[in-house]
Amino acid sequence: MTDDRKDSKKSWRGTTPTSRLLKLTGMTTSIASRVAGHQVKKLFQSEEAIARDREKLMRDVGRQVAETLGEMKGAVMKVGQIASQMQDLLPEEIASALAVLQKASAPMPFSIIRRQLRTELGDDIDVLFETFEQTPFAAASIGQVHRAVTRDGQDVVVKVQYPAVKSSIDSDMRHLRRILRLGALFKVNEATLDAIFAEIRNQLAEELDYQQEADNLERFRAFHRDDQWLVIPQVITSLSTDKILTLSYEPGDDLETLSSDPRYGQDMRNTLGARLFEALGRQMFELGEVHCDPHPGNFAFRADGSIVMYDFGATKRIPGEDLDAMRELMHAAYQQDFTALDLALTKLEVRKAGTPAVDDAFYARWIDLLLPPLAEQPFDFTRSRLHLDLVSETRKTPWRYLESFQPSPRTLLINRVFGGHYWTMVKLGVNTSFRQQVDEVLQR
Repeated sequence: MTDDRKDSKKSWRGTTPTSRLLKLTGMTTSIASRVAGHQVKKLFQSEEAIARDREKLMRDVGRQVAETLGEMKGAVMKVGQIASQMQDLLPEEIASALAVLQKASAPMPFSIIRRQLRTELGDDIDVLFETFEQTPFAAASIGQVHRAVTRDGQDVVVKVQYPAVKSSIDSDMRHLRRILRLGALFKVNEATLDAIFAEIRNQLAEELDYQQEADNLERFRAFHRDDQWLVIPQVITSLSTDKILTLSYEPGDDLETLSSDPRYGQDMRNTLGARLFEALGRQMFELGEVHCDPHPGNFAFRADGSIVMYDFGATKRIPGEDLDAMRELMHAAYQQDFTALDLALTKLEVRKAGTPAVDDAFYARWIDLLLPPLAEQPFDFTRSRLHLDLVSETRKTPWRYLESFQPSPRTLLINRVFGGHYWTMVKLGVNTSFRQQVDEVLQR
């Protein structure tokens, strides 16, 4: 047996249905024991000791979950990545530990990729492609991407879905939900939790259907056909299936490159930030659908002011009533109309109906905190402390309001877009005002 085949067998052993079940069950049992021990110790501890041990428990659980999911491919790792971005859904210690899952995943051995390509496309790589790079261009939770050249000489990237990922979704999500429910780790009620997991489950099903992603790519390409500065890869239909997606190769610079490249001066950074903001805003309020995976690897930039947008497996279709509520929310925030603001949040199910009234001063503090990046005056994202101030303000939330708000499945992925691209603007070093663009978008 060759070394490649040995590595393949070793690597794949951890992703078979039986091994996945054993890994997840073992983790669940271990965490359950930790939580039970904490519950017993509470009976004999002071309030300070309970809080201290609870914080340590959350850190240890978060580390264990992250380490286990980091060894696995598929839906369970993808859900872990999404969960890491939900500071309002999970304890801070667990969300922080899961952040490691946002980094590039270890690639699958090439022998598995070769076999998957033959199964899906019906022939050997050497017949299908002029050249095919064995080292992946990128590796993620549900698939990896390789550069190649077609027989007619076109530079392409080939996105290959790992085998058996689809079949593991429901089992993975059941186990992960059970793990995260232990010790009341979630900060939402059961009904909201059901809705959130249903939203994530639907999103994963879409991401695993590469034919649907191909349809998404063509739809967004058509929508942005007049935006010459926005580049979206073209689908090579003859080399694509529901598990293989071959696209035109569209190069660009990543955010790390921008930080040291003199071609990207402040004016160009501001232009790129404004164009990214416009693209996402128009998608939401004109198309009614938005690219909702803000991972930095899904975007690239060019010194001529162009933006390349990759990976359309994750898109969010937004109902008209939600768009209306978001418009009302923004208008209310700008006008300091706290009654309208409260009503818009209730429509979006962020504010729980029937809970105690929230005073104007509470909303005013949050508006003062959140609105500056969208105000008339230029906002310098390189100096932004918004992410730190949000944590600080959340911790100061009066206890009487803690039950008045909740993570909403209707805004779950939209919040992921906003939060992810806040960091894009920080890393781009944008220093500009988006107020005019906000007004234009809302009027559409």
